[in-house]
Amino acid sequence: GGRIGAGSWRMLPVCGGPAAQNVGMPTIAAAPLTVAQALERVRALNFPHLGPAPDVAGLVAWLRLPAGRTLFAQGAPSRALYAVATGEVECRITAEDGSSSVLEHVTPGGLFGVSGFAAGLPTRYEAVATRATQVLCIGPQAYTHLLEAWPGLARALIEALARRFDQNLLLLDHARHRRADDRLRSALLQLRRERARADPERPGGWVLAATQSELAQLAGVSRQTANAWLQGQGIELGYRRLRGEAP
Repeated sequence: GGRIGAGSWRMLPVCGGPAAQNVGMPTIAAAPLTVAQALERVRALNFPHLGPAPDVAGLVAWLRLPAGRTLFAQGAPSRALYAVATGEVECRITAEDGSSSVLEHVTPGGLFGVSGFAAGLPTRYEAVATRATQVLCIGPQAYTHLLEAWPGLARALIEALARRFDQNLLLLDHARHRRADDRLRSALLQLRRERARADPERPGGWVLAATQSELAQLAGVSRQTANAWLQGQGIELGYRRLRGEAP
């Protein structure tokens, strides 16, 4: 096999398996970033206090997912943890009646699949690419090397998991006990944390690459309810874009 990030490409067995084959195996493609650059995005977004990541280029795989492709299914074995290099992955739980609840939209630099992989448990949700996406697949060998050779990573992962757990409890509380207005406000704040950027035309403003439907699904309300609430908040609605003022 060759090094991933330059030269030839190969799939590591840990990233495949029956679960991936059942939903259509992602294909490998030359990545627009090197492994080091992708991990630097992960570090800057999640662990800015850590030093540079060690070299694991020969231990990981790149996966290319077209829009709508499932990376892993709900209940599948946890074979790796993943980092988004480009694009976006939606993590969602689907009920028996077909309804779904969105847990998170993972954008470049974001990690997912950590808890199931670290604990050796089946996945509790499915991960689906919302657009053309490239994902860094970190299997057991690369994971072990990172923990051993990257000072502070183990503690940083525990802290990140604790924050995510607390956030999920908050969202669950909102979904079960709060009014639609509160759920929409909480969902909008989550989307802004994940992907909003400063509005270059409005000092103090923000622009969010998201749709009313995404917000409605995350808050557990109808699209009509979300639209009415957004307009009441003075938020400008555009094509796959929301625009507003801080906070």
